Amino acid sequence: MRFATLILALAALGACVPDAGEEDNRASACGADALQPLVGTPVGEHDFADGTRIIPPGTAVTMDFRSDRLNVETDEGGTITRIYCG
Repeated sequence: MRFATLILALAALGACVPDAGEEDNRASACGADALQPLVGTPVGEHDFADGTRIIPPGTAVTMDFRSDRLNVETDEGGTITRIYCG
């Protein structure tokens, strides 16, 4: 009986993992996919759309997911390290 419960639990967890197509849609919803070449460049060299979150290290951000919101993470020096939707 425990084995059957374990199998059901693992099957349920597998359903929670987004497929690759869903990840692609998330990256294109806010335009992050097109901005990936900016990773590694200084954030100050670019004009991002209103509502873009520029996130330096240690900055607190809300955990709500908005597919249309662009997030730009930087390192201590202001270099872009990650661009994603959310």
